[in-house]
Amino acid sequence: MSEHRNMGAGDPEAVWSSPLDHAINQRDRDTLDMVRKAIDANQIELAYQPVVQAARPDQVAFYEGLIRVLDDSGRVIPAREFINVVENQEIGRVLDTLALEKGLTSLADEPGLRLSINMSARSIGYPRWNETMKHWLAHDPLIGERLILEITERTAIVMPDLVQVFMADLQSRGVSFALDDFGSGYTAFRYLKDFFFDILKIDGEFIQGIHANPDNQVLTQALLSVARHFDMFTVAENVETLEDAEFLASIGVDCMQGYFFGAPTIRPWWQQEEQRAHA
Repeated sequence: MSEHRNMGAGDPEAVWSSPLDHAINQRDRDTLDMVRKAIDANQIELAYQPVVQAARPDQVAFYEGLIRVLDDSGRVIPAREFINVVENQEIGRVLDTLALEKGLTSLADEPGLRLSINMSARSIGYPRWNETMKHWLAHDPLIGERLILEITERTAIVMPDLVQVFMADLQSRGVSFALDDFGSGYTAFRYLKDFFFDILKIDGEFIQGIHANPDNQVLTQALLSVARHFDMFTVAENVETLEDAEFLASIGVDCMQGYFFGAPTIRPWWQQEEQRAHA
């Protein structure tokens, strides 16, 4: 691969980068710029996806609120297209705060709703996030009982001691916690006995096509065994076919989430009903 030499202004040392590095850096800068513009324009939404009971797929256990940004054209951009770029930036903390604000507002507007919201462990201690949570818990102490905070494996392991204290504090106020993307290869199993997660969400990599994949069947059953040992409720992610859903129900998964049961939508049923009521 060819390389070119970039000399930073006032930098006496040469910095070598490939055309690919340059393209990746430019893409990341464009992504950050898009997200900043969306925040400034208040073009941030939650998309809601149902999590259903495995034994009664017609019954929704709770919804997950997934952060979305809208670009200049109004196109909805899913989190997978920007979350890795903003994860280590303060803008990622801002997005976590906005997701929490919007999620708690939905819980206040719809008393029958139970909702999970994603957050990075890096947002623990972020002033605006904490102020938002304290404000809503002070306003409605019972709202925490309908809130689930999802923390991914990759961020939980970065600061396990801080995560434990943070979880214990909010769990004492009724908030539940889910370990997201479990099995994706980040969390050491020894931490599970210390974290006390309420819900374990099995990474979709093991779930898609599981009815015809003996390896993933064995691995998923092992993850279920771990969850049961630590008394954690289980959710299978990325369920996309009837065959996979039937297999997962047969091995004892508590809940399932995926396009087979419903795609994320920024216009959930309770908002549609409210709009019709005011029409």
